[in-house]
Order: sequence, then C-alpha cells, then structure tokens
Amino acid sequence: MELYQRETYLKKIRGFYHVADIIKVITGVRRCGKSSLMQMIADELRAGGVQEQQIIFLNLDKREYRKIKTADQLDELIASFPKAENMTYLFVDEIQNVKDFEEVINAYREEGDYSVFITGSNSYLLSGELVTKLTGRYVEIEMFPLTFDEYLEMKAFYGKPIDANLSIELNHFILEGGFPRAVLLDDLTDKRSYTESVVSEIFEKDIRKRVKIKDKETFEAVRHFIINNFGATTSISSLQEALVTSGMPVARRTLSKYISVLVGAKVLYECDRFDMKSKRALKGEKKYYLSDLSFYFCNNTDNRINYGPVLENISYFYAKSRGYSVSVGRIGTLECDFILRNRDADYAYLQVSYTIAQSKETEDREYKPLEQIKDNYPKYLMTTDYLLQKRSGIRHVNLMEFMKAGKAF
Repeated sequence: MELYQRETYLKKIRGFYHVADIIKVITGVRRCGKSSLMQMIADELRAGGVQEQQIIFLNLDKREYRKIKTADQLDELIASFPKAENMTYLFVDEIQNVKDFEEVINAYREEGDYSVFITGSNSYLLSGELVTKLTGRYVEIEMFPLTFDEYLEMKAFYGKPIDANLSIELNHFILEGGFPRAVLLDDLTDKRSYTESVVSEIFEKDIRKRVKIKDKETFEAVRHFIINNFGATTSISSLQEALVTSGMPVARRTLSKYISVLVGAKVLYECDRFDMKSKRALKGEKKYYLSDLSFYFCNNTDNRINYGPVLENISYFYAKSRGYSVSVGRIGTLECDFILRNRDADYAYLQVSYTIAQSKETEDREYKPLEQIKDNYPKYLMTTDYLLQKRSGIRHVNLMEFMKAGKAF
C-alpha cells in the first residue's frame, strides 16, 4: 500500500540522508508512524538512485528477528548482509529491543560508509550509554501521532470521506485520536479497539518490561488520574493531596517515579510554566499533555468533550511537531497558554479557547493575558470562531483553518 508522506518530518531529516558520521534517531510514542517514516526515507533513497543492495532494513519487532536481543546477535545479523561498494543505508526499527545496542551502532558509524537510521519508542533510547558514546554524533527527529492537518490530508490521501464542516472533522479527530493506522478503519468502535490495543502494548512493552513497579494498583491510579486531568496545572504536592483525598495514599518519591515512567514512555509530555516577569521557570508547577487524545477517550466511556484542555493539547503538539519549544507563561495573576520559541530564538504567544463569541467577559478574559505582554513578538488567539476579531494587534485566527493550511506561528 502506498504510504501517506509525513512531510513535516521528512524535511527535517533529508539533509542527513547521506551523512555517515551522524546517526539519525527517530523517537516517538509507539505506533505514531516511525516505521513508516523509515520506509518513506528508503523509498526516497531508491527514487534518488540508491540501489536495493545498499539498503538494510531491520524491524526488530518482526517475528523473524524476535531472538535478536544482544549486541553480538545484532552485529552478526547486520554483517550477514553483503556490503555494498558505496554507502550502505542501515535502518534498525525498535532498536531498544537489543541490550547494549549502542556499541554496535557506534561501530558502524565509525566505519564511515554506513548511514545509520534507528527508531525507538521511549526516552530510554536517548539516555545513558547512547548519549555518553554519541555526544554530538546523532540527531533526534521526534515524531508525534497525526496533527489535525495531517489527519485531514491522510483521510484525503486514502479516499476517506471528509465533512465540509471542519468543526465536525475536528470532533472526529478528537474522539478517534491521531494514530495513523486508526485513520484506515471506518467504524469508531474499531478505531477505539485499535487504540486500546496500542495503549495496552505501550504499557506492556515500554513500561512493565523496563520499569519495576511494585504497587501496580497505585501506578494504575496515578496513571488514570493524571491522564484524566491532562492540561491542568499540576505539582507533585497537589497531585499527592488529590490522590490521598481519593483514598489512594502514595509517597512523593513514588509519585514522581510513576510520572517519570509515563513521560519516559512518551505517553505524557511535560510543559513547564514560566514567569515572564522574573524570567524564571516556576519550580514544581507543570502541565501535562497526552501524546494522543485517545489515551483519554479510550479509557472513558463518556464522549463529551471538554474543549479547553483538548484544544490546548492539539495546539501544543501542532507547535511541537513544527519544532517549537513550548512552555506556559505566567504574567502576574494571568496565564498565557503557550510561549513558543523557534530555533532562531524568535518567540510567539498563543492563547487557545473554543470560542470568544459567548460574551464580552469571555472575550476580555482571553485577550487580557496577551495584552499584558509588552514585546513585539506575534500574539495569537486561536478559537473555532469564524467571525474573527481585531483587537490590540493580536492575531485572532480560526484554529481549524490555521492548522489545515499547515501555517507556522
């Protein structure tokens, strides 16, 4: 089957296709599309004249490679392929399945005639030995499940019906989630069943096999609580207090560990809060966003949408997918949903709301944090409204149209 091209990520990695001394590391939550991205890269190499014998593609999740668990076994497997006269392009998918893989990958990098691409489903891939041995010698391409624009493009690519009313499509996207395989399924029940299996796979392969969790009941309680409260300002103290109140006492150290586990598996992403007057990060206070909204909806039978945190979540990953660093801004007693910074150290400020058409009070509440920011970087108010305001030089944009067009901030 022809693959929908994830151009957002391909353009980040194209400049490294033929670079042998830098390992290309593709990270992201399980089933977000890393394997397909590597296939897209291999296809582009073939289209550019690279011969089939120059490409080695190993998916270590496949049954034929299930026994490849050690560095020596991986080395032996790679060496079993005939070496090409020119550059060899080595792709290893889900490399965290191999213990001490860093030694092998670094050895092939040092040979100088291998362009190496690897993927992994959790942050452990870029911890410990890999970072120590490959400092300055790898580039990370972090992938996410589909953003709203990709969701629409992928549906169109595979001939799936798209409603002319973008609000309806936004609701479909929210309830179905952004795992690419789910787009190919037609029934919402089937989509839910698939995402539930993905969630189970993540907790089995990326958490239980890697982290010793003694009290599974408490871990499940923490997991459900923090997933059900995504987008809320959270500290370890407030979270501990809420759990104790709900009858689930848990030590701060244990709570911190469990959150780190969820972040490590790329289920959760931490968004720090930043005081814009003191120019300092606010210690302990964070927001947590879900790498895919299906983590919430597949565990809740209620399909009602709380648009506040949901639209924040969508906007957060839209910005992240385009390479922005994202934090929450506090201005006195007010809060700006997001401060965005690009690689050129330029900023943009973003406030997200379902609508400001309800009342003048709602409009003032959403504009006020942006109006308190006195620098000249662009300021955006994103809503689902089609009647757009002009106020204080702030750019009021329709979130759905903005994302559909793939615009940058």
